[in-house]
Amino acid sequence: MTKPSFKIFLPFLVFFFSFCNNSEKNDENIVDYNTKQAVQETKLNAQNVFNSMPDRKLILKLIEDNKIEYNPDFLNDPNSLSKYTVEFYKAANLGIYGSDLSIANSFDQTQESMVFLKCVNSLAANIGVNKAFDQVMFDRMEANRANKDSTLEIITGAFKKADEILKVNNRPSTSAVILAGSWVEGLYVSCQMAKTANGEKIIKTIIDQNESLKNLVIMLEASDLAPETEYIVTDLKSIKDAFNVAETNTVHNLETIKTITEKVTLLRNKLISGGTFNLKV
Repeated sequence: MTKPSFKIFLPFLVFFFSFCNNSEKNDENIVDYNTKQAVQETKLNAQNVFNSMPDRKLILKLIEDNKIEYNPDFLNDPNSLSKYTVEFYKAANLGIYGSDLSIANSFDQTQESMVFLKCVNSLAANIGVNKAFDQVMFDRMEANRANKDSTLEIITGAFKKADEILKVNNRPSTSAVILAGSWVEGLYVSCQMAKTANGEKIIKTIIDQNESLKNLVIMLEASDLAPETEYIVTDLKSIKDAFNVAETNTVHNLETIKTITEKVTLLRNKLISGGTFNLKV
């Protein structure tokens, strides 16, 4: 059994907090006031998402106590990369694969980490942030394979740079979708892991994500989403309704988060489908 890393549960917390929280310097490059204000509001909403996440030390203890194992079946199939031809799905799955990269890396899955890294690099190039994932970044990842902390820092730095590029180019909504994809993947994987651990504290930690979800919805509602992609907001609101019900439950078991698990799985399946699902189903 591979010993689980403290970063694995809700990995998006560690993964995205740094780059969303440290992009202020590049905001100064934006001259238009309305654009700058929109960027600032997006950044603040993103910070609200992270500020309401569970404490990292608590997550660390939950991982160690429950001896959670790596399961590649929980992650998005790298072979699905070719499905993502529309910017919305490229951005969403950049976030999803980013979380999967963090997960694989945290469990010392070197080969799978490199596969997910290639997925992230490909989507980043298609979105126009390939400068964040250049050969230098790849070389640094290769040189620091044995040090999970260093590789995670390199990944975080690359996404921070991508976030800055998007905001400077007046594309804060794309950054918001990347964050949403990462959040959805994190919740999905957390719910799947809860099935194997079935720990009361893990269930409670999942339920505590309701506040971060509220802020994520606010951020996406302020984004300029195409009509055919607005379902992400509708579905997240539906997941929030399930969270509201779960919060009233004094018992914390798999039944408590059953509806949350079902709804986040449905949304996650839509995002990884690349738009091939039927909205009427």
